[in-house]
Amino acid sequence: MTVVFLIEERSMQEALKGLLPKILPGETCILVPHAGKQDLEKSIQRKLRAWRDPKVRFVVVHDQDSADCYLLKNRLQGLCRKAGRENCLVRIACRELESWFLGDLEAVESGMALNGIARLQEKRRFRDPDRLGNPEEELRKLVPSYQQISGARAIGPLLNPEKNKSRSFQVFVAGLRNMMSNHR
Repeated sequence: MTVVFLIEERSMQEALKGLLPKILPGETCILVPHAGKQDLEKSIQRKLRAWRDPKVRFVVVHDQDSADCYLLKNRLQGLCRKAGRENCLVRIACRELESWFLGDLEAVESGMALNGIARLQEKRRFRDPDRLGNPEEELRKLVPSYQQISGARAIGPLLNPEKNKSRSFQVFVAGLRNMMSNHR
């Protein structure tokens, strides 16, 4: 089966390139990055209508940022329905991709070739990274050299789907696994 991911930007693309083989081994994954959330939202209906293969599954991944998570998800699902694709999986990264990284500080430590970061995972601040107001800023405090695309490329393949503390990451992984088990 082919799974097409409609995503906001290249940093998510880089993270998913390394992560998806762990979650969807053997599946064909096509990553379609956009130039931000407005570009993504404008193109959802057009891209979903243009894809003719009925066996293709679609996943839309969008950062929450400061939006209301439920309203955002409903709006994105509505765009998918308008395009005639009822079976799209819509997932929201609460607040942003960096929350997923902060949910696995062992991956950050290893991917960024640093020491002493993984032990911070049990600190209150990092036990629930989705609650942080500005995850990218928090990550830069730990890793001053962090750059979105290269950081995502380094950290993404090391993320542990079983141990990550980010609730939105866990919902993303569970949704993909559920989608695949329902397809078989």
